[in-house]
Amino acid sequence: MDLNTVVEIRDAREPRPWRPGDAWLGGGTYLFSEPQPHLRRLVDLSRTDWEPVRRHPDGSLEIAATCTIARLSRFAKGLSVQAAPLFEQCCRAFLASFKIWNMATVGGNLCNALPAGPMISLTAALDGECLLVAQDGVRRRVRVADFVTGAGRKDLAEGELLRSVTLPARALDCRTAFRQASLYGLGRSGVLVIGALDPLDGSLAVTVTASTVRPIRLWFPLPPTAVALRAAIDAAVADDEWFDDIHGLPEWRRHMTYRYAEEIRKEVLR
Repeated sequence: MDLNTVVEIRDAREPRPWRPGDAWLGGGTYLFSEPQPHLRRLVDLSRTDWEPVRRHPDGSLEIAATCTIARLSRFAKGLSVQAAPLFEQCCRAFLASFKIWNMATVGGNLCNALPAGPMISLTAALDGECLLVAQDGVRRRVRVADFVTGAGRKDLAEGELLRSVTLPARALDCRTAFRQASLYGLGRSGVLVIGALDPLDGSLAVTVTASTVRPIRLWFPLPPTAVALRAAIDAAVADDEWFDDIHGLPEWRRHMTYRYAEEIRKEVLR
């Protein structure tokens, strides 16, 4: 879609004061999908040449905000960690063609903050941490589970940039289990639940996305009983936090979350 209110596109490598009507341009798959009448200038990140994915000496994995879904999928195929299958499972949870895969970015998916965003699911489940950079250069770090605060809402100040997401080595070594449901084939996720069992201490993290307006990450020092797991979900998700749209009623999303969380609990205990 043409954005006929945009009068300028500037290179992000050329520092200029941020002003009202500015927006970061990553892959542009959301920006150009619908009218954006409030925008006047796009700040293009495509020439920053940030390394898409980097493995640090401590074993952690840093994913640049500009890393495309296709690039992340290719990288994960050669990743020798226990959680490697989860990357492809989340990439495949996109309601997207190969054209979108090659343009859509990890950072864009997080910053859209949609409940069904599978990169939110992936990075929240693996205890990811966002690196945010303000216009004055000040940096801060926020856990992905806290970065997305609601449907379309995130902890991002005006002009602030999501630079990357880092996944800790310990989370990458977790055994994972994945469940996803849509109302129809190849449809947008209505429920997505991920379990991650830590082999070092036996702790279990259960992350709920798509069915809720924000990611819910539950951590248990030891795998809980079925009753304790359901009670933890009830305590963590307020009644008005079950998402409601044409892709699923809150009651259905809640029911499927309980079901998938229990399936995951049993799977990781095998």
